[in-house]
Amino acid sequence: MLANAPIRAYIPVKDVSRARKFYEEKVGLRPKAEYAGGVIYECGGAIAFMYPTPNAGTSKASQAFWEVKDVEAEVAELKARGVVFEEYDMPGMQMKNSIATAGGAKTAWFKDTEGNILAISQRL
Repeated sequence: MLANAPIRAYIPVKDVSRARKFYEEKVGLRPKAEYAGGVIYECGGAIAFMYPTPNAGTSKASQAFWEVKDVEAEVAELKARGVVFEEYDMPGMQMKNSIATAGGAKTAWFKDTEGNILAISQRL
């Protein structure tokens, strides 16, 4: 059943070339394969498929997140590469240096070139 099948993430993009430049140069992903006009990336054993669609960037929620051991180090590295992080003001959540601490995790969010919201999160 589905509980035993791998689940894959989608990254919808309007402009594959523009998005590839962001994900490969700023985020540091390496393409595993090109498929159906898109690109497959492998991250920590999981697969994300970036594919072209006019609906990219329409979700108001996070598209995906990377679970990391040191969110501060990841945010610093990505900022050094030019990634701009979101700043949110929500009740019960403290933000410091683009990192929110709430609900048993430290999390930072950024948008890609297509308007997708992605996150980096460290469980506490």
